[in-house]
Amino acid sequence: MALAELSLRDLRCIESAELKFQPGSNLIHGANGAGKTSLLEAIFLLGRGRSFRTRLNERLIRHGQSQLRVVGHSTAAVLQHTLGVEVSRGGGTRARVDAQNVRSLVDLATCFPVQVLDPDAHRLIEDSSTRRRRWLDWLVFHVEPGFTTSWSRYNRALQQRNAVLRTGQGELEIWDAELVKDGQRISEARGRALAALQPYWADVSQSLLDQDLVLSFQQGWDRDASLAEALNAAAPRDRLRRTTTVGPHRADIGIRIHGKPVRQVLSRGQQKLAAVALTLCQLEFLKQEHGIRPSLLLDDPSAELDRDRLDRLIARIKALETQLIITALDRDFDLFGTPDAVFHVEQGRVAAL
Repeated sequence: MALAELSLRDLRCIESAELKFQPGSNLIHGANGAGKTSLLEAIFLLGRGRSFRTRLNERLIRHGQSQLRVVGHSTAAVLQHTLGVEVSRGGGTRARVDAQNVRSLVDLATCFPVQVLDPDAHRLIEDSSTRRRRWLDWLVFHVEPGFTTSWSRYNRALQQRNAVLRTGQGELEIWDAELVKDGQRISEARGRALAALQPYWADVSQSLLDQDLVLSFQQGWDRDASLAEALNAAAPRDRLRRTTTVGPHRADIGIRIHGKPVRQVLSRGQQKLAAVALTLCQLEFLKQEHGIRPSLLLDDPSAELDRDRLDRLIARIKALETQLIITALDRDFDLFGTPDAVFHVEQGRVAAL
C-alpha cells in the first residue's frame, strides 16, 4: 500500500498543500521550521488518526483556524481508497474511508498502513508502557483477525468498571466478566504476535547494535493467575485507587540486555537504535510473512547516527522495498538513492520540483 496523493488545509504552519507521491522514494527538503515534519504528521494522521508528535490532535490545527482537513488516496495493485480526516476545536477527530464514516480510527490502518522513524524514536524505549503497547497493537491489528473488536469491547468495559470505582455505584463483578472475556483474547493475540516477531527482532537488533537484546511480553497481571483471579485479588486496591490496576491495559514489552532493562544500560543513541530496530523488525515481518508493505516516513534519518550505523540502517530500509517519504535539510540528500519525487517546503508553502 502506498500513498499516491495528499491534500491538506490548516495543519500546523501549512495553510494548504497538494502533493503527488511516487511508490518509491520521495524527498521533502527545506530549512528547519519550514513545515517538513508537519507534512509527515498529515500523512501519519491518515493512517493512524493521530500525530506521532502529540497526543492531542487539536494542537495540529493552524493558529487562528477552527479545524484542519487532510485527504489522501492510497493504492495497492488494483485497490484504491480515499481517506479523509478532519479535526475540529472542541469537536474531536472524524475520519472517512471511501466517503463512509469509520466506526473507529483504527479502521484507517487497513487502507493505509504507515510507520515512522523520527529523531524522538528513543521515546519508545524511555517513555511509559503506553507507547510500547501501541507499537505492539499496531502489528497485532494487521495479523490477528478480530483483535480490534476485542480491543474496542475491552476498553468500553474498562471505562465502565473505572466509573464504578470512581463513583462507588455499581457492581465490579458485572464488568469483570466482560474484561475477562475480551482481555484474555487480547493478551493471547499479543503474545502470539510477539512470539512470531522474535526471529526478526533478533536479526535486526543484532545488525544495528551488535548486541543481543531480549524482547519479552508482560501481559499486565501475574502470569501464574488467570485474569479473573487477578481482578478479584486487585479489587481492594482498585477501590482505594479508584482505577483498574491489572489487565491488558497495563501490559508492557520488556527489553533487556544482560538481564537489565536497556534504559539502564544503553546510551541515548543506542536506545534510538533499539527503537528503530523495533519498528524495522515489524516491517520486515509484515513483508515476509503477510505481504504487507507499509509506507515508511523518515524524519531526518541521518540525525545522531554515525556513518557505520547509518549505512546498516539504510541497507535494511532499502531491502523493505516499500514507499519512503523522507525529510532532509538539503535537496542533494541521496542516502537512499536518487528520489523519484522531490518537494521543497519554505515557510509552510510546498512546491514540487
